[in-house]
Amino acid sequence: MTSPASFLTTSSEPEQLTPDDQQLTALKEHVATGLSRPQKTLSSMYFYDDEGSRLFQQIMALPEYYPTRTEFGLLTQHQAALATALRPAAAQEQFFLIELGAGDGLKTKILLRHLLETDAVFTYVPVDISGAVLDGLAASLREELPELRVEPIVADYSAALQLMATRPGRKVVLFLGSNIGNFSPDDRQAFLQTLAGPLSANDRLLIGFDLQKDPRFIRAAYDDNQGVTAAFNLNLLTRLNRELGANFDLTHWQHYTDYDPLAGTVRSFLVSTRAQAVHVAALQQTFDFRAWETIHTENSYKFTAPQIEALAAEAGLRVTEFFTDSHEYFADVVLRLA
Repeated sequence: MTSPASFLTTSSEPEQLTPDDQQLTALKEHVATGLSRPQKTLSSMYFYDDEGSRLFQQIMALPEYYPTRTEFGLLTQHQAALATALRPAAAQEQFFLIELGAGDGLKTKILLRHLLETDAVFTYVPVDISGAVLDGLAASLREELPELRVEPIVADYSAALQLMATRPGRKVVLFLGSNIGNFSPDDRQAFLQTLAGPLSANDRLLIGFDLQKDPRFIRAAYDDNQGVTAAFNLNLLTRLNRELGANFDLTHWQHYTDYDPLAGTVRSFLVSTRAQAVHVAALQQTFDFRAWETIHTENSYKFTAPQIEALAAEAGLRVTEFFTDSHEYFADVVLRLA
């Protein structure tokens, strides 16, 4: 681990932090702040180290976890109508399909294949802050869809959208999955406004929303019988042990989740099963936990159609198409500037 003192230098040139150093510094600051609050919190963004990513792949295959397979089926069922709603009216007009946080591109490939089969003239622009993620996606696309034009952008979402706004032609921005549901209400609205800012009247957004449904069905998706989601949540503590020299004893922690159908919110927690003190070496701090005290790790919001329309309107957008599955579990929503 790098101590703060090691950043001091006698050189006249300031030492440049590597991306890994910057990420470690951000993690330390986040943990120091989050574990000092009356309601201790850690962000779900830190779930995804290598082991967390592996566990999430397992979660997506669980029988209880409906969002991924439901959206996959939805995109398969409505691929032709979706393509019509997203592409320009002129068949040979060039456009850009910009995906924020593309991951492995499994669901997106449904649309990509259909657009290629219907001779659409477009370039696929996956965006991620991880170059390694984009390299893996680009390699799989070269193998599976060699005729596809791909221009990966390693950047945060806002910078990528500002860059693409200068390019001629329609921009279609994809934000699939239920990722919009992981934002707090204020952050969600700010994010939608960030997406809307660089758009022109000709551009489109396609955003995935998990819909409100049977509360028991939703809760089971976040607390599966095999305990994979519990392992995923607890892995966050393992990461802090490894990267920050913390001494969380996982035998005295458990995963808990609930769903509030009034607010449409799944909340996930790590629960201390006894009074304990946890030392974080990288911070030179010790944090005390009462028996049954919680660390709040994630919110996942579920929506109704009227809520989605209201969110869009507040961000200066309007819904033009609303695609859902036969059970109305999930929706992929096309939006444009109001």
